[in-house]
Amino acid sequence: MQTRVLIVEDDDPLARVISDSLRFEGYEVDVIGDGNEALARVRSFQPDLVLLDIMLPNRNGLDLCSVIRQGGRVPVIILSARSQKADKIRGLKLGADDYLAKPFDLDELLARMQAVLRRSRRLVERLSLGSVVIDLTTMKATEGTRDLHLTHREFEVLRYLAERQDRVVYRNELLREIWGYLDVPITTRSVDHAIARLRKKVEVDPHHPKFIRTVHGDGYCLSVSGGPDPQ
Repeated sequence: MQTRVLIVEDDDPLARVISDSLRFEGYEVDVIGDGNEALARVRSFQPDLVLLDIMLPNRNGLDLCSVIRQGGRVPVIILSARSQKADKIRGLKLGADDYLAKPFDLDELLARMQAVLRRSRRLVERLSLGSVVIDLTTMKATEGTRDLHLTHREFEVLRYLAERQDRVVYRNELLREIWGYLDVPITTRSVDHAIARLRKKVEVDPHHPKFIRTVHGDGYCLSVSGGPDPQ
């Protein structure tokens, strides 16, 4: 499942530039330009992140920010032509996770989005995969009364996948975030080997994994329920 971003912006050319860039980066994007309709779109689209303009027709973006944050944990980044310190402070006090003044660089927007999304990921302390119980706080794994030996990196891979349950995490993302590769070596099989070792430890049948599954040949998905493959 792709990360969903809702753009609330009434400047059509700007909204188009942002949405095209985000889709190119692999995000699922929806766009709305009316303040009155934005909350309904938040409920129907269920975004992982909202990019919110302040000056909107029919309803002010600052008012929307407060309501969105009261209604759940959806992170909000305000994008506004108002660049005064007082405006930024007000937006942050109303619950915005970040505030970016227009005009802005798209690379900076992407970096700030990634930072906000990382901070907003749910923290998982304990994970149950069938009869295997993994404590991600103490880094201990057991199957019944038997202790399982997992390496520090295997715990980190499980933690990363667990915080993104039922979503596709791609190999390059794991190499960047867990292994620390900035320029990913095309030939490295580090992730595949780590996943294979994990499956031997936590899956009943490692050749037909129920919990840690390969998706589209280039990514992995952790499903605690062992449900159908993600689309």
